[in-house]
Amino acid sequence: MKEYLDIKENLNFNVLKKPAEIIKDGGIVIFPTETVYGIGTNVFDENAVRRIYNIKERPLNKPISLLVSNMKMVNQVAKEITQLEYKLMEKFFPGPFTIILKKKDIVPNIATSNQETVGIRIPANEITLKLIDYAGVPIATSSSNISSKPSVTNLKKIIKDFEGKVDYFIDGGESKIGIASTIVQVIDGIPHILRKGPISEEQIKDVWK
Repeated sequence: MKEYLDIKENLNFNVLKKPAEIIKDGGIVIFPTETVYGIGTNVFDENAVRRIYNIKERPLNKPISLLVSNMKMVNQVAKEITQLEYKLMEKFFPGPFTIILKKKDIVPNIATSNQETVGIRIPANEITLKLIDYAGVPIATSSSNISSKPSVTNLKKIIKDFEGKVDYFIDGGESKIGIASTIVQVIDGIPHILRKGPISEEQIKDVWK
């Protein structure tokens, strides 16, 4: 395979500079996270984000999320963040936790299905965090599966569906958690779980109460 990086054994982060540059330039990369494998690109490149929808056969009315590596990036793409939202991020970032925030105009509507909000996560995976840092942009991402199929935690099971469709594969081994992130949105000062995941309702209540 032409564009494949095996980083399971040797965590030499310098090798991530090439796929990071591909992402920055609007290419599509499949990469590991602690939850499931993701497919991502530069969120600010609308054509690249559209490619993700096409490759995944994902309906355009289903928004995708952003992966960022620090709070500076969160503030780059989100606005009017409340004290509770900051507390939730402080508690659960980095980790399997996605929070829905009001988006800034800099985030293309294609990524959010024309909604005024965007899901944001800081992953607890050092490969992904370095990839984002090197790319220097938030990564528009979704799980790396065709939309009708389940999420995948092992790259070998992904390649057959995506070979020839994406620009680069990063193999980081089996995902540690194997379950997609908990998604939370604060509405009228109350956190609502939109998708159940590794972060429980009880954990969220501990922050809110």
